Amino acid sequence: MNISRKAILLTGILLGFALGLRAQVRQTREEYVDRYMHIAVAHMERYGIPASITLAQGILESDCGNSLLAMKSNNHFGIKCKTGWKGERVYHDDDAKGECFRAYPSVEASYEDHAEFLDSQPRYDSLFAYASDDYKSWARGLKAAGYATAPDYAQRLIRIIEESQLYLLDRPDGERLYATRFGLERNPEEWFSSQSSVEEVARTEAAVDPDNYRVTINAHEGYNVYMTNGVHYVTAKENDTFENIGRKFRISARNLRRFNDLKDKKAQPMTGEVVYIERKKKRWEGNAQHHICRPGETAYAVGQSYAIRTRSIERLNGLKPGEELEAGRRLRIK
Repeated sequence: MNISRKAILLTGILLGFALGLRAQVRQTREEYVDRYMHIAVAHMERYGIPASITLAQGILESDCGNSLLAMKSNNHFGIKCKTGWKGERVYHDDDAKGECFRAYPSVEASYEDHAEFLDSQPRYDSLFAYASDDYKSWARGLKAAGYATAPDYAQRLIRIIEESQLYLLDRPDGERLYATRFGLERNPEEWFSSQSSVEEVARTEAAVDPDNYRVTINAHEGYNVYMTNGVHYVTAKENDTFENIGRKFRISARNLRRFNDLKDKKAQPMTGEVVYIERKKKRWEGNAQHHICRPGETAYAVGQSYAIRTRSIERLNGLKPGEELEAGRRLRIK
């Protein structure tokens, strides 16, 4: 059968046009979140990693699933081979040419490996001290632990989370709350009944009462106020005293020492030391169940890291007061 050159040319043009359109179709950020948020939420419940952080990393590292590494290797988190990786490999230019990256049979496998990677690597242990809705601390912690080399990595993650309101997914019933916010559900009664809760979340995320220092991070009398495990704290400045801090926050020095489990009436904080300005909790309220001890740690040091009372740590683990803990020991924190 004879086919004219004109027909062949026309077919080629149409095929090229179709392939060009296909190449231009990119998965949007909203489509990416809608597709994978259930995995991120499931991993938050299992591991304690904020769903917002998982999705923001996936969005950033894979360009919403559009990067070559993601499309050809299902690697959505830019995880390199590292020592001990026995799975499939692919080589890709990153910080250096031809670096080895992990390849996965599915995107779900990439998400699973990401959670296991953070959970199993000792350098990320400190992140699990943060609550699963404290996305800012997680973002900064990932950068500090060396997950990425970009100097503004934490800021990028936070910007993605706040632009897309991914922090809604870190809350109870987060998938429905997020879906409702973006109009993905079709039930109009559910849409309107949940608008007040969505607006309240958005309002409380951004609102700061200048007369009230008890917010997650804010400035008060020259101190930055932070929160962990629902308990507020500051870091001591050079030559600081409990008396000085107490005057700033209208708390007696005696109560500050009690809040920080110090029995010595003359004890003073060291520069950079955490000083709780509220009573610590009896248990960790995040998802993590255990703490892995570092050399020389005590129940007091662990309690100060997690905002848990020293006596509670000792009771949970059958410890004697002041007992030094061996490195690698698993301590219960809830």
